[in-house]
Amino acid sequence: MEEQKFDIVVIGGGPGGYVSAIRASQLGMKAALVEREHLGGICLNWGCIPTKALLRSSEIHHLLQNLDQFGMSAKDISFDIKKIVQRSRNVARSLNQGISHLLKKNKVTVFYGTGKIDGKGSVSVTDSEANIKIIRADHIILATGARAKTLPGIEPEGKRIWTYREAMVPEEVPKSLLVVGSGAIGMEFASFYSDLGVDVTIVEVLDRILPVEDAEISGLALKSFEAQGMTIHTGAKVNSLEAGPNDVAAELEIEGVSQSLSFDRAIVAIGIVGNVENIGLDSTNIVVEKNHIVVNEWLETGEPGIFAIGDLVGPPWLAHKASHEGVICVEHIAGLDTRPLDVSTIPGCTYCRPQIASVGLTEADAIERGFEVSVGRFPFVANGKAIALGDTEGQVKTVLDTKTGELLGAHMIGPEVTEMIQGYVVARSSEATEAEIMHAVFPHPTLSEAMHEAVLDTVDRAIHF
Repeated sequence: MEEQKFDIVVIGGGPGGYVSAIRASQLGMKAALVEREHLGGICLNWGCIPTKALLRSSEIHHLLQNLDQFGMSAKDISFDIKKIVQRSRNVARSLNQGISHLLKKNKVTVFYGTGKIDGKGSVSVTDSEANIKIIRADHIILATGARAKTLPGIEPEGKRIWTYREAMVPEEVPKSLLVVGSGAIGMEFASFYSDLGVDVTIVEVLDRILPVEDAEISGLALKSFEAQGMTIHTGAKVNSLEAGPNDVAAELEIEGVSQSLSFDRAIVAIGIVGNVENIGLDSTNIVVEKNHIVVNEWLETGEPGIFAIGDLVGPPWLAHKASHEGVICVEHIAGLDTRPLDVSTIPGCTYCRPQIASVGLTEADAIERGFEVSVGRFPFVANGKAIALGDTEGQVKTVLDTKTGELLGAHMIGPEVTEMIQGYVVARSSEATEAEIMHAVFPHPTLSEAMHEAVLDTVDRAIHF
């Protein structure tokens, strides 16, 4: 049995894992990365990146259907779902190869196989042919990610009842689609299929869609999606799904009344659970709660020398959070003067149409925590760039501490807000107040001017609305 010694071994090659390994190498450590399937993990291969490629295609299809407002026309508009899917897979493949290059460039040794803790400072790697290698390291970072959550009675079977994986590679476009769950994953797929002409129904067990977002933003999103033709049921349940030869039989509970409905396909998007199984935790003091590993502010587990990052340690389940945790973890190991992650500065983005982005506290959360808040709003209908783009739906909302002027949270729905939110992230990270933001000069004409005006509105100084 072959053995090799490293300073750091990372199990999992997703956005948290590969970034950890590269940062370790940058700091002069001998680093190894163990990956079971695809470098880049779920995000790059089956999540963040390929879904954005799909959504780009559906956005273009929507624009082509509305060319008249731009003084243009086109005949016989159609799409080829196989080509749309292939483009998405090509994008993922290209980036996967890019990560391989980065790891090689940074002299990270990559082992392909299933990694498992095998005693103190030891990791076993079993490849596809059942060959086993032993890797030893003073520090082990677990970055095994998460998978789609399922519930009894609504288990995906892959053909008609989908998880996100099957939803990304359809062989044909269904006529009707049931989306179970209205978080970011569910709403992005709902948006994609709806823009391709699919009759989409969304069922959410909570009282509103996009439940982690500010309630006002959720309400605006609901109006937008319903105007697009989606059917949305909140406070509703899916009691069972049964895949038949030609459809999916769904037993729904809507407003307390049971209904039997049929759909061509269904997507189950009710959350994720950490991949804590079969990685050797049983022989350690690592604590698992609700299918996630418990860590401290430095991502240390209950077992000395073993760390965990990313989706494996719980929400928010975001690639950029995982990458940042990886850097913090490695820099802490190296003895650098780093700082723990402030969850309130992590932005969330949903790439549906219209886009949604947020950072920090919602208005309700801020009030619940005892803040006296000043709320500002600015609609894109009053923004020159949005008018020129022909995309005026949505608004920017800011929540400030009335006493100190600190930006507590920002919530946006509308065109390209996923690109704009970073401005507020920097403001929160630097503890900027309304004064700094109001005195900042925003370029004209840009969508970002709405960010400036929303802050001005907290003190009744908005100019253009």
